[in-house]
Amino acid sequence: MYEDAWFNSFTSKPKQTAEKSKHRRRESLLKQPTEANQADVEAVEAIAESIENPGRPKSPPPATVARRAKSYSDFYDVVRAHIKKERRLQLEKEKLHKRSQGKLRNDLQFGEWYNGLSEELQDASHEDYQLYHDQLRLSEQHLDSLLDETTSTLDLLSSLSNSFKAVEVQTTAFRAQCEGLLADQRRITQLADDIGDNLQYYTYLEPITRRLNAPSASNFVRSKEYSEMLANLDSCLEYMQEHPGQREASTYKSRYRLLLTRALTLIRVHFTNTLREIAADVAKRIADRQLNETTMSALLYAKFRVGAAELKETGLEIQKRAVHSAGAEPGAEAEYQSLMNELYQSYSTTRGRLILPIIAKKMAEIAMAPSTSKDVVAFARSSIGFMRGICFDEYDLWKEWFATDGGLYDFLEAMCEPMYDYLRPRTIHENQLLKLCELCTLIHTRYMEEDDDDDEPIDLNRLDFPHLIHTALEDAQTRLVFLALNVLRDDIEYYKPKAEDLDYPARNRQSSVTAAKPNGPVLSGRRDRKTSNGPLTPLPKDPTIVEEDGLETRFNFEPALQDCYPTLRKAIWLLSRIYRLVNSTVFDDLAHQIVHQTTLSLHTASTQISSKASPTDAHLFLMKHLLLLKQQIVAFDIEFVTPEVSFDFSNVTSTFWELRERGGLFNPTNLMRLVGGGLMPRVVENMLDAKVELDGRLRTVINDFTNAFANRMTVAIAAPTISKQGPQFNGIAALKSLREQVEKDVPFLRKKLDEYLDDPRTKETLVGAVQDQILQCYDEFYVKEKVRKGVNGGGKAASTKGKGRDDEVWDADMFAEWAVGVFKVGRVGSREEEGEDEDEGSVSDVSRSGST
Repeated sequence: MYEDAWFNSFTSKPKQTAEKSKHRRRESLLKQPTEANQADVEAVEAIAESIENPGRPKSPPPATVARRAKSYSDFYDVVRAHIKKERRLQLEKEKLHKRSQGKLRNDLQFGEWYNGLSEELQDASHEDYQLYHDQLRLSEQHLDSLLDETTSTLDLLSSLSNSFKAVEVQTTAFRAQCEGLLADQRRITQLADDIGDNLQYYTYLEPITRRLNAPSASNFVRSKEYSEMLANLDSCLEYMQEHPGQREASTYKSRYRLLLTRALTLIRVHFTNTLREIAADVAKRIADRQLNETTMSALLYAKFRVGAAELKETGLEIQKRAVHSAGAEPGAEAEYQSLMNELYQSYSTTRGRLILPIIAKKMAEIAMAPSTSKDVVAFARSSIGFMRGICFDEYDLWKEWFATDGGLYDFLEAMCEPMYDYLRPRTIHENQLLKLCELCTLIHTRYMEEDDDDDEPIDLNRLDFPHLIHTALEDAQTRLVFLALNVLRDDIEYYKPKAEDLDYPARNRQSSVTAAKPNGPVLSGRRDRKTSNGPLTPLPKDPTIVEEDGLETRFNFEPALQDCYPTLRKAIWLLSRIYRLVNSTVFDDLAHQIVHQTTLSLHTASTQISSKASPTDAHLFLMKHLLLLKQQIVAFDIEFVTPEVSFDFSNVTSTFWELRERGGLFNPTNLMRLVGGGLMPRVVENMLDAKVELDGRLRTVINDFTNAFANRMTVAIAAPTISKQGPQFNGIAALKSLREQVEKDVPFLRKKLDEYLDDPRTKETLVGAVQDQILQCYDEFYVKEKVRKGVNGGGKAASTKGKGRDDEVWDADMFAEWAVGVFKVGRVGSREEEGEDEDEGSVSDVSRSGST
């Protein structure tokens, strides 16, 4: 087990061989030997002879009671002390042996000595083993004690661990018990706080009741605590509303509601009394002395602004609570809105007593003034301007007393009543339509807001004065519509034309003397450069209104509508007067009636002209006036303003020419599309119904005119003529008669068109339409004639090239070529272009289909 260093200290070290010298001893005394390093178990050399110490006991030496080793270092000290003691005994033994050698005198002593020495030698030879045995025994005892102590220590530690576990269990249980107690404490504390919070809504009842029922409650309204008290009442009512299940919630809710009503009523009483005191002071000062306008204004407005801020804050307490409760029916009045209305009413009544006499006096002065006594427009301008200033001043003062516009406009409308007492009778008795138009224009342009700036946000903090003056505008518009209907009835519907009104051929000749005439027809639908700067039909300048006998008025055009039929002039004048001055819905109906009655009057006049002059004059008369009426309807665009009436006739000059170029003039579908909206300018949407009616009548008169001339020229080849002559019908003679009739009537046609129409393109289009109709009739005639010749088996085929012969029936192409040369549609005259000449392809010939 242990190294033998301590054992060798008792004996002399033997001489070891070279092989033994290679053995290395272990450093640790407690480490067990291994196979590679075995303990030294060889026999020790003989011990030197020593003198036996007779006094030495043969038993092992007495045990040395040493201190119990607690560690390896203590055990090492014990062993060293024991070895030192053994060495000391050995030295004493050697000394005794040396002393005993000098006492051997005989053999017996020697024998005894030798025997003793043998025993000592034997004991000495076993002494090392015995000593090692003793050491082992001591080590075993020491290790046993260590094991016992370790076992006891482990037992102690185990008991301590068990004790700690028991303590931990107890501590955990104690901690859980403490946490439970803390949770109970928190729950009880929260319950106590909740009870306190809930009880505080019940504790306000008594102190608030005492305050509101005290004799000095009216003075309490001015204090800051009054607002806090109202806030507490709101909180209590809200709490009772949210907790209806509590035992006394319904009772306290009703009592708090009564207290809130009582508190708001005190505010209303205080507001009314303060306002009455201010008004009484102002009225007394006004009655005591005469005041000028500046002093009066300062007194009426500055005095009311002194306490306005305080009363406004007080009134807000009612305003904040004058709201609809949750679940209220739509349209129902808020609970405390009646109190707020009483504030509005009290203020309006008080201000009305002070302001209305001043307004009535001012209106009377304006009505008696020479410049405004007989002129409704001047009176309206002065009175409305004065009321506008009053309304804006009252609006500013109202904003200092109240936060909203609840009863503002009712109050301002009551302020405007004296003005309406004077303005409404004057408007109703006004018989001049132009005065009413001027009145409507004045209100529109000066006092009504424009609707163009839709993107700008609406300023809610601005007075809506147009709302206050809208009644005056409605009165003027109503009277304006009434007078317009009278004009429509008297001057259009029941108009009785004079003789000079129906003498239109003569009137056309008279007007043609002064009118500028073009050099001739244009080519390819374009006008000559000298006349291309504008339409040949003169454009009217800004109309000049001329009074006639104080009642009738007319436009002084030069000369666009000057020589037109009176009903057309009156209709255009009436439309231009009422446009944008009345409501769009009213204007729709009224404009339709005007256009409808004008169209009927033109038809009536056309019928009378047909009986007095000729159907051609009647057709051209109706066509000319319908075109003018249609163009004037287009003139009412969105930019139209009544004082700046302008008429554009440029579209009239291009309508028929476009129809002529596109072809299909007599196709009802195409004609409706072209005349109704394909080529004509777009008509304002208010006139859609009247426009459709007008387009239909215009289409009819165009067809009647072209059919009349075409039938007149083609009477020789018409189906009735062929049927009447039967087999004796001669196609060559009929063709000759047709050519003669066409050559005769074409100049007459152009002459009639020149008398009624000024635009070359319009005239060329109508001539081309007649030409198309004739070519279509001749095409049908040629087909029938060809069939008839085929049945009879005779006749020569007409040549399609060169000049047609007089002894044969021309084919359709040859006749068309001849007709183009006679009608000369688009080929009469010349035309100049800047920097370029027209080629021959730009001159379009007329085909049988009617296209150019």
